[in-house]
Amino acid sequence: MPINEIIIKGAREHNLKNVDLTIPRDKLIVMTGLSGSGKSSLAFDTIYADGQRRYVESLSSYARMFLGQMDKPDVDSIEGLSPAISIDQKTTSKNPRSTVGTVTEIYDYLRLLYARIGVPHCPVCGREIKQQTVDQIVDQLMALEEGTKIQLLAPIVRGRKGTHQKEFEQARKSGYVRVRVDGITYDLSENIELEKNKKHTIEIVVDRLVIKESVKSRLTDSIETVSALTGGLVTADVIGGEEMTFSQSYACPEHGVSIGELAPRMFSFNNPYGACEKCTGLGVFKKIDPDLIVPNKNLSISEGAIKASGWNVSDDSSIANMYFRAISEEYGVPLDKPVSELTEEQLGLFLYGTGDHKLHLSRGSKFYKAEYDSAFEGIIPNLERRYKESNSDWSKADIESNMTEEACPACKGRRLRPESLSVTVGGLNIAELCDKSVVSVLGFLESIDLTEREKLIGERIIKEIKDRLGFLASVGLEYLTLSRSAGTLSGGESQRIRLATQIGSSLVGVLYILDEPSIGLHQRDNDKLIATLKRLRDLGNTLIVVEHDEDTMYAADHIVDIGPGAGIHGGEVVAQGTVEDIKASERSITGQYLSGRRKIPVPTERRKGNGKFLTVKGARQNNLKNIDVKIPLGTFTCVTGVSGSGKSSLVNEIINKYLSAKLNRAKVRAGEFDKMEGVSHLDKVINIDQSPIGRTPRSNPATYTGVFTDIRELFAQTQDAKMKGYNSGRFSFNVKGGRCEACEGDGIIKIEMHFLPDVYVPCEVCGGKRYNRETLEVKYKGKSIYDVLEMTVEEGVQFFTNMPKIQRKLQTLYEVGLGYVKIGQPATTLSGGEAQRVKLATELAKRATGRTIYILDEPTTGLHTADVHKLIEVLQRLADAGNTVLVIEHNLDVIKTADHIIDLGPEGGDKGGTVVCTGTPEEIAACEESYTGMYLKKML
Repeated sequence: MPINEIIIKGAREHNLKNVDLTIPRDKLIVMTGLSGSGKSSLAFDTIYADGQRRYVESLSSYARMFLGQMDKPDVDSIEGLSPAISIDQKTTSKNPRSTVGTVTEIYDYLRLLYARIGVPHCPVCGREIKQQTVDQIVDQLMALEEGTKIQLLAPIVRGRKGTHQKEFEQARKSGYVRVRVDGITYDLSENIELEKNKKHTIEIVVDRLVIKESVKSRLTDSIETVSALTGGLVTADVIGGEEMTFSQSYACPEHGVSIGELAPRMFSFNNPYGACEKCTGLGVFKKIDPDLIVPNKNLSISEGAIKASGWNVSDDSSIANMYFRAISEEYGVPLDKPVSELTEEQLGLFLYGTGDHKLHLSRGSKFYKAEYDSAFEGIIPNLERRYKESNSDWSKADIESNMTEEACPACKGRRLRPESLSVTVGGLNIAELCDKSVVSVLGFLESIDLTEREKLIGERIIKEIKDRLGFLASVGLEYLTLSRSAGTLSGGESQRIRLATQIGSSLVGVLYILDEPSIGLHQRDNDKLIATLKRLRDLGNTLIVVEHDEDTMYAADHIVDIGPGAGIHGGEVVAQGTVEDIKASERSITGQYLSGRRKIPVPTERRKGNGKFLTVKGARQNNLKNIDVKIPLGTFTCVTGVSGSGKSSLVNEIINKYLSAKLNRAKVRAGEFDKMEGVSHLDKVINIDQSPIGRTPRSNPATYTGVFTDIRELFAQTQDAKMKGYNSGRFSFNVKGGRCEACEGDGIIKIEMHFLPDVYVPCEVCGGKRYNRETLEVKYKGKSIYDVLEMTVEEGVQFFTNMPKIQRKLQTLYEVGLGYVKIGQPATTLSGGEAQRVKLATELAKRATGRTIYILDEPTTGLHTADVHKLIEVLQRLADAGNTVLVIEHNLDVIKTADHIIDLGPEGGDKGGTVVCTGTPEEIAACEESYTGMYLKKML
């Protein structure tokens, strides 16, 4: 009997309530349910973890020694399990050396292609360099017309200064008679005098011949003689015709630039053979940016215009003040005038130093000339020197805040050395090819014109490259360029890249578990993704997709709905079967939204805003095509468009960075644009993205929102704490005193796993409670500090009813749909959507000014429709208070409730970057050109 089901019995991981479940194999299965209902616990922490563990246990004990013990998930049994591969969103490489090309391995094939059929050119003059054997040279010369007179020359000196008497002497001794110097032939018996400071070319005349059949062996001998003298270069002067130059190695006959044997490593920017020597293959340099040192040019130097590490004007006795006063006295530069009114030369004295001029640095009012007579090196050279010399990570990071990245001057950001960049295929070098989008590279490979020999060699390689590019296009990533840095990809993009790589491996019988692959995808591209998932299934694999997207649910063979609520209210299988079965289930919240029994209402009227606008003019970052964009303030505005249309470039790179620098005094440099108007109508910018709220288990919602400080102070005021003399520090697990010292307050101990993710095990001393026994004896309303951290937010709201300060912060967490999260849940266990909502709640708990702009990048990631409903209410509340909410979003429920939409496109990559249309959702739906409008029509 073939096993055609996966049978899970007694799954109790996290909040799962002893779940029994049978799901079909070799099908596309969607697991859905509210955020926090237990989908990931079932899919990743139970099914994937057990599949992975069993695979590891099948390896030899020697291999397992490096892999460590993998925990068995809390489940009675799982039958019918295959080896499992998880494709989630968390593992994007932030390594600056990783690009889309290297991550997908397409770049490895391209390197092979260039090494095998690439045509080398001289990096100096660009002429094609051919490598020729002696036989090939002989054949070419013998092909000349019979009776042609030629002389064979050996170029021993090419364009070098000097009198070169040694070379002439050597030639005489070797028995040669004639020599050609700078085009004029001399007899070696005469005395040849050359000008020492001019460049000369000297060629020895080795032989003179008339081309005929009988001369072949003499010609071969002479060519070998010439090669021995010059290291492979041969010049043949055809009397009455053109001169011919040949090279036995890849070297330019004119400039002598030689290229070694073409090998794949020559095209790798991660290998010293190929990487640009100046930037070691990174393509960029970190450089001190004068604009970050003087961010506000309306301040004077004495008011602290200069914001650089160690150069802040604090008290009168600071060394910075001494230097600044000395420059002012020596050069007459006013310190109380705004920097914008100083000349470039005057500001340059502070930034770049005084050169050789000596400064008299005063201490107080006296001059200590003898002691302080020195030239001032300047703030920028000083920071550069300290950055190179310092061993302190903190001090380096501090100086880095004044730096921006700029393209390497040697390779212009192309990462490779000139010799590697001078090899072309189809007229393009490897960097130019990688700067094209996936679609363009596919088009280029289709139309490339190859010789028979090149076709034979390159066919297999080109097929592999095309397949992989096709997979990228099939998951909706045709707009990415191969040279794009992996660190700049969104979670959804990096997940789909790994998905494309998996399709390329064509495995069969594997269990793939995917975490919301539709993130960051426009509805239009969703069909491509679903087709890809079906193809993976049709190969003979089982796919479990954790997803909230309706299209994916309709395409699934089987749906498992987990819930009914989140956290302690979830963890059960509410319904399973086809879409119709889910719709028919009364208990299923997913079913209620799918069937339309519950839905997110369209607002009856749209806000017009407060009449003021934030206007961006001439936005040119990445693929933006010099566009002007107006955002009405006091509204809820959505920026939409297909993936790669330029939404993040506009919102994150330009608007967020510029406002952060202007309003929040952040040290960041905005993307390229001409100007931004209307900033004066705003007082602060709050960016809520999906980056984790902390990278260690020490961070949690309580520490992030600041409610932990209030809870610790409350415990310090209890009778028990006062009797024992404890202050609020006693209740912190980050400082010595009250915490368990065995695990230093972590509650868990990290075990490093060589080349695998670290494994965390509970501390044996405190049993994972983080505190020592004395601290845990202090109780408030019968609960210890550990008990409070273990409460869910919902329980916390009830528990702290008479503590308004604490309750308000917990209430906002509850309102954004995080009632199920534990107050002290480690940040490392929160999903991207949860982390984003913790940030949102933190900002909500603060008193809004009504002049704040909130910027959110796909806040619906990881959210069920019911949670999206809550989120929209929160965002509407922010806009009701007069604030501006600017959201990048693909979710149609959010888009239909916005007041104003800016739709970018029409396509992604090169074909995007323009404003397709703007207006209310109704106006966008009426716009023929807009893809967003097409899908929005159905929603309205």
